[in-house]
Amino acid sequence: MQNLLSSSLLPKNSKIKIYSTTILPVVLYGCEIWSLTFRKEHRLRVFENRVLRRIFGPQGNEVTRERRKLHNEELNVLYSSPNNVRVIKSRRMRCAEHLPRMGERKGVYRVSVGEPEGKSQFGRPWRRWDDNIKMDLQEVGCGVMDWIELAQDRDRWRALVNSVMYLRVP
Repeated sequence: MQNLLSSSLLPKNSKIKIYSTTILPVVLYGCEIWSLTFRKEHRLRVFENRVLRRIFGPQGNEVTRERRKLHNEELNVLYSSPNNVRVIKSRRMRCAEHLPRMGERKGVYRVSVGEPEGKSQFGRPWRRWDDNIKMDLQEVGCGVMDWIELAQDRDRWRALVNSVMYLRVP
């Protein structure tokens, strides 16, 4: 797959279609239930930038005829779709829309939102799925609200999901 994406025989549009239809779904499979840490987010961004660098290749300067690899900001401009981390956060929030309507007696609700039982370990507590939803809402400016009550209003929740995807505050 690496050789296919760095090949000069395929146009860039075809390479982007291959990435978005075959590679990206495999990488993001089941991302709705991931509990991302900052380190995992960084690794996903590095992976995406490496693939995009293979697709777009080095940039040449016409005056000095030197070639250099593209910076991350230049890659983001060339690849207009949202990055992997935004997609994961948006999918996680779409999944979170259904939890409050399930009811507290369902097992999925208790596992996702409930508090862990037993004795805790030393050190910093593990980041839970519920904590990720709260952090996603803080990025959009709705961190003070209870997300379970907020998810009851479908129209407002979908606006928040879209704003997380494109990082726009509604």
